[in-house]
Order: sequence, then C-alpha cells, then structure tokens
Amino acid sequence: MSAALQLFNMCEAEKKDLYAVLGATSSDSVQQLRRRYQQLALQYHPDRLRGECSLEAQSGVKKFLEIDAAWRILSDQESRRQYDLQRRAQELKQDWPVDSMVNLEDMIWDQDDCVYTYCCRCGGGFSVSEEEVEEETQRRQQDGEEDGAVEGQHGGVVVCCDTCSLSVYVTWSSHRKTPRL
Repeated sequence: MSAALQLFNMCEAEKKDLYAVLGATSSDSVQQLRRRYQQLALQYHPDRLRGECSLEAQSGVKKFLEIDAAWRILSDQESRRQYDLQRRAQELKQDWPVDSMVNLEDMIWDQDDCVYTYCCRCGGGFSVSEEEVEEETQRRQQDGEEDGAVEGQHGGVVVCCDTCSLSVYVTWSSHRKTPRL
C-alpha cells in the first residue's frame, strides 16, 4: 500500500475533510491546492514553532501533520480520485432529515406502475416501487440472518417528495403480504 493511501486510511479514520484542512474546495486545481498547502505548511511548520510553549508547539505539529497528509492525498491524482469517490459515497449514505413516518399499508398501490404512492402536503407525492421494497426487505433479511435479528423486524426507506424538499421514512414489516389489488 502506498504512503498516500496509508495516510488516506489514517485521515479516514479521523473523518477529516481533507479539502477543509487545506482551506480549499473539491473543485480547486492541483496548483490551487499546492498554494494553500505551501501557505499553511510555512505557517505551521515545526521549525517555525520552536520558541512557542510546548502546548502550542504540539498543536502546531499536529496541524502541520494534518496539512501534510491532506496534501499527499490530494496532490496525487489517483489517491485524490479515490478520496473523492469515498467522500461522495459517504455523502450518499448520510441520513436525510425525515419529516414524517409513513407505513407502507397507508400508501396507495398503483397496479399499473407497480409503485406505492402517498400525497405530500405541498400537493406533490412520495413514491416507492415494489422493486425497492423487495430489495430493502431482502437486504434486511440477509442482515438479520448475519446479525441473528429477531422475527418481525421492519424494513424502511427514506423517500423524497417529487415536488418539494420534504422526505418521509416509509416502513413495513419484513414479512408483509403482497401488494393490494
């Protein structure tokens, strides 16, 4: 494993935003990142902090190491790509603010489109396909087998309104019946 990837794993364990460490954004070029790195490295380099009290020096060294690790990862095209992909995956996993919970049984089954729908207060709607319900149910059952989960566990997905920014958490029993006709 390369040194950059080892640093990547170390930073991932600490959940650091490497762009924020450099005071940069993911859209910055390598040259922009290099400038930010050089400015911060000069500011926090351990040689510049020799006259400081030990707590300030320790804090400066820690900051310098974070800056250096961020630069090593973001300056290498491949490790930056891997970091960006992992960062995006984490963003997609993050929980949405849920405005309400809805039971699948309270939703309307649309036989033609094979989706469950529920009206939003804005006039729009929430919809979840039978396929999504089946996939989540299967995933939960597999996780339950591995974790030794008990019978009657509930499945669920977050569904966003097709018109506004509201979202609901749709729940159902993992042992539910087939859709209503």
